[in-house]
Amino acid sequence: VFHGRILAQRLVGQETRYEVEVKAPYRQRSPLVSREYLWVPNTCGCPPLREGGEYVLMARRHVNHEHTLNRILLRDGGYARPWTPREERLVREAARHC
Repeated sequence: VFHGRILAQRLVGQETRYEVEVKAPYRQRSPLVSREYLWVPNTCGCPPLREGGEYVLMARRHVNHEHTLNRILLRDGGYARPWTPREERLVREAARHC
């Protein structure tokens, strides 16, 4: 879970690749760097992410069996909401209780 700002987007096959500036990580199993690529299948029911917009994103790190692919993937069950101070409070409280 992290707060990110969408810098750019690009259609790549059946997915959209978003370049994201990581503003604040909240809960993570693997470390994030200041800029990451977020991959979203074009069939995802996620809300559209717009360039320049800031979001709270709950995505998973996806590594294939050969360990040749390591990326952040937002799937259908993922969470993508426009960032607000209220969202930040909710995420921080949830992270403390886990």
